[in-house]
Amino acid sequence: MTSKANEILEILGEKIKLGESATVTFEVAKLHTRNTLDVPIIIERSKKPGPTVLITAGIHGDEINGVEIVRQIIAKNINKPKCGTIICVPVINVFGFLNMDRLFPDGRDLNRTFPGTKGGSLASRVADFVMSKIVPHVDFVMDFHTGGADRFNAAQIRIVKNDLKLTELAHVFGTPFIFYSDNLNKSFRNACSNIGVPMLLFEGGKSFNIDSIITNTGVNGVKRVLDHFGMLNSKFKVSKPKKEAIVISKSKWVRAKYSGMFKASIAINSSVLKDDILGHITDPYGSFSHFVKAPNDGYIFNINESPIIYQGDAIFHISTKVE
Repeated sequence: MTSKANEILEILGEKIKLGESATVTFEVAKLHTRNTLDVPIIIERSKKPGPTVLITAGIHGDEINGVEIVRQIIAKNINKPKCGTIICVPVINVFGFLNMDRLFPDGRDLNRTFPGTKGGSLASRVADFVMSKIVPHVDFVMDFHTGGADRFNAAQIRIVKNDLKLTELAHVFGTPFIFYSDNLNKSFRNACSNIGVPMLLFEGGKSFNIDSIITNTGVNGVKRVLDHFGMLNSKFKVSKPKKEAIVISKSKWVRAKYSGMFKASIAINSSVLKDDILGHITDPYGSFSHFVKAPNDGYIFNINESPIIYQGDAIFHISTKVE
């Protein structure tokens, strides 16, 4: 991988030389109490030149699994590279993280405001900072996300189809699933793609939750990718994924036909056949019972774990075509 890194990396006026470490803080805004709210940017540089990798999480404030993955990467010193530079931003949406809310205080979704504008909404200003002050320095991004609400995502890497380099790196990362999905307009992934910065987007787990299987998958995936780039410190061991990733090119949501109390009877990552029972919808009074069945053969890679659902709610994400 070609590198954009110079001998001196300058972010927010702070100059970090090869072999140096720094934590730079970006002041997002002042609160109504006049206290400042800062986003820490943790930078580790090897003495040896190499690629610059950006690792981010917390674009949505309720997606704690991703934050925990990046936290572990820093706490275990995985972010101290053998060559090149690693920049970690564990919580981009610090407002949402503090308030346990997916969105910004103005109700905007940060991941629908990229590339942002310097004089726009609060979310737009944060997006602009990320795209104008950090991303231009990097060669590659790994961004960590989590299923929304009570929907639990199997560990997966999301990339666009027909990008051979990203497909190779997704297999290197080693999640159970690789899901081909288009870049969403105004998303972080799309903004990076538009300026030629490749990204692996990790999805796993659900909001307001830390799952050890998901976090281990994320941390191990980062180690594999860094090792692939020659950046991982030799003291860390790298294990190959237990299974080759299943590549999902098409999928559909199974939606609830009825409102009621809901319990899934199938485990995440499961392979199912058409008409297999996936779950059960009942009412509180014991007078209603409905079994949810698989509409086709496929893999279940998202399950709604809410005990109460409404008609039309997405309850299972099932593959309809695998590569």
